[in-house]
Amino acid sequence: MSDTIIKERGETERSASAADTTPRSKRKLLLTLLAVTVTVAGAGWGGYYVTTGRFFEATDDAYVSGNLVQLTPEVSGTVIAVNADDTQIVHQGAPVVTLDAADAKVALGNAEANLAQTVRQVSSLYVNNAYYGATIAQRQSDLTRAQADLKRRISIAETGAVSGEDVAHARDAVSAAQAALDAARQQSEANHALTDRTSIAQHPNVQAAATKVRDAWLAYARNTLPAPVTGYVARRSVQVGQRVAPGAPLMAIVPLDGVWVDANFKEVQLAHMRIGQPVTLTADAYGSKVKYHGHVEGFSAGTGAAFAVLPAQNATGNWIKVVQRLPVRIRLDQRELNAHPLRIGLSMQTEVETRDRPGTQLGAATTTSYKTDVFSRYGEEADAEIERIIADNVTSR
Repeated sequence: MSDTIIKERGETERSASAADTTPRSKRKLLLTLLAVTVTVAGAGWGGYYVTTGRFFEATDDAYVSGNLVQLTPEVSGTVIAVNADDTQIVHQGAPVVTLDAADAKVALGNAEANLAQTVRQVSSLYVNNAYYGATIAQRQSDLTRAQADLKRRISIAETGAVSGEDVAHARDAVSAAQAALDAARQQSEANHALTDRTSIAQHPNVQAAATKVRDAWLAYARNTLPAPVTGYVARRSVQVGQRVAPGAPLMAIVPLDGVWVDANFKEVQLAHMRIGQPVTLTADAYGSKVKYHGHVEGFSAGTGAAFAVLPAQNATGNWIKVVQRLPVRIRLDQRELNAHPLRIGLSMQTEVETRDRPGTQLGAATTTSYKTDVFSRYGEEADAEIERIIADNVTSR
């Protein structure tokens, strides 16, 4: 009986020992596999970082930016028409807002009439040149005749045929003729002083009147506000019947074909970033499937905190270092923008490849120029109107 019990107890102990050995072997195997996996993954990540990962800097603190072209009047007036609304597109040069131009039209009419009158007056000065020339010739003829009469009377005065009184009268006639000739010459010189070395169109009096016409024309033309650029209307605040003053913002026009991305990178990410490096971006609005490509165009001259309305006051007793961010401007591929338009303010995921570092952070940025020529036609139209008025009122010389 005791031998049987001892035998069963031994078999039980051997079975328990075998069962305990199996989980330990499995656990050891799993730990080994885990260690190998972690080691391989770490080695793979280390290799990736050394060969590729360390050449990329990414941030999700990036947003689409663009120009907000303000439409503002140059003259005061009452709005009588608004030809665009928010979300609508307007083309460069198209009339967007119209002001009441009644007063400006009256002022323009007065200026044009004054120019026409001035042109006629100046034209008469040129005509008078010929008149004074003929007058001088006539006075010269009178002087020659008076001198001949005096000479004849003096030659026969010795014979007693002519009295001394007649000779005195002849001398007076010569003096009067000489004075008339001198007066005619002075009048001619005075008239030539008003007309020499200039033309009717370039005469100072005509130019002064033309300047008033140009000023009145511009005041009249500026009652129609054209779109400076092609873009979408945003923040329209003007209403029909509203009285507006020069410089008051009426609406904003956003040209979406020229937007860019402002990516705010941490200062510790900037060491290897240079102007011209390629950038890959995705927009939250389109998802990760739509990728944009661009390049670093420039770096801001200061961090966001430096340009804040209330900059940080670090010269205090309680100071905590905060990693600063520097705005980096990224120019996008225009063809990709045309295919997938972006709106100002949208969030972007940005990744800059820093492998190639031939550029610099400062000094290599290109200069951007923004301009519009929609207002230049006002001056051209004014010049054309002035030329027409001068041509219609010039009298023949």
